Amino acid sequence: MFISFEGTEGVGKTTLIRKIYDHFLSQGKEVVLTREPGGTPMAEQIRSLLLSVNHEEQMSHDTELLLMYAARAQHLQQVILPALQADKIVLCDRFTDASFAYQCAGRGLSEAKLQVLNDSFVSRMPDCTFWLDAPIELGMDRARARGALDRFEQEKVAFFEKVRAGYETLSQRQPERIKRLDASQLPDQVFAQALSYL
Repeated sequence: MFISFEGTEGVGKTTLIRKIYDHFLSQGKEVVLTREPGGTPMAEQIRSLLLSVNHEEQMSHDTELLLMYAARAQHLQQVILPALQADKIVLCDRFTDASFAYQCAGRGLSEAKLQVLNDSFVSRMPDCTFWLDAPIELGMDRARARGALDRFEQEKVAFFEKVRAGYETLSQRQPERIKRLDASQLPDQVFAQALSYL
């Protein structure tokens, strides 16, 4: 099973993934816990490029999208597909839905560009996607409480409102795969909601 976790900043994805990871381990399952961008040494290097706030030049939106997919292609080939072929459960912090929400809805890039990349490089979609949804201000307060903000976390509230709307659009298009969780609840309540879907 391939499960992805989506949402804007500070909605509790990491907490939920850890709880579900522990839940599957307690059942004796083999589980791979991974993230995007990242998941392999090379993809983690690309992640550091994407999240760094210290670039001497501004990163174009197209460059951001292509770097996401460069990391994703490596991640799929090296981690996700081999784990699924070995009958393991894969839990992934973000996947292609994040590219739609952040680069298309948030940055304004065309869906056609994204579709070309998905058709070319993404041979497997998640079986289930949990979209952790919470008011933007609540998530940003949580993100700020964690410490220094990365390049994405430093975006304005208006950007994240567009990202959240992008996730809403996706969930309406694919309700059988994308399950909205109320991330303004306590972590145990979010976990219970996720388990009810699983």
